[in-house]
Amino acid sequence: MNRRTPLALALGLTATLTLAGCSSDGGPSGQPELSVSSGYMPQPVSDLAAGFLTITNSGGAADKLTSVTGDLSDDITIHKTENQKMMKVTSFDIPADGELDLERRGNHIMFMDIKHRPRQGENVSIELHFEKADPITVELPVKETTYNPAQQ
Repeated sequence: MNRRTPLALALGLTATLTLAGCSSDGGPSGQPELSVSSGYMPQPVSDLAAGFLTITNSGGAADKLTSVTGDLSDDITIHKTENQKMMKVTSFDIPADGELDLERRGNHIMFMDIKHRPRQGENVSIELHFEKADPITVELPVKETTYNPAQQ
């Protein structure tokens, strides 16, 4: 028997187990695949502003929106709305093959103590941070104060 045979068998077995381990999480489809659409910010009338958008996850694994950063404010938080009350949260779930809708009268992004009031027609740049996926930079177009796409 060749002395290299046990080594080759051990390497082959290790490679097979490694590949089996990789495929157990579903491979690429076992990762979140996030995209953002329908983003906007109503023109602020005070030192507070809100942002709205939809995050679509076409991947096979869930993720979480954990924070938002941007130049408009040093204090950007995410809020849920329940029973017409707004509450700060640490994250929002984004289900596998699902969506997270941040919309008026619902869950949203809150900008506190904004540095300036952006005007209709301008864009506000933000970065969305997730538990698993890489950050996504989004340009929110500033719309009229009363803009609501559900009523368009």
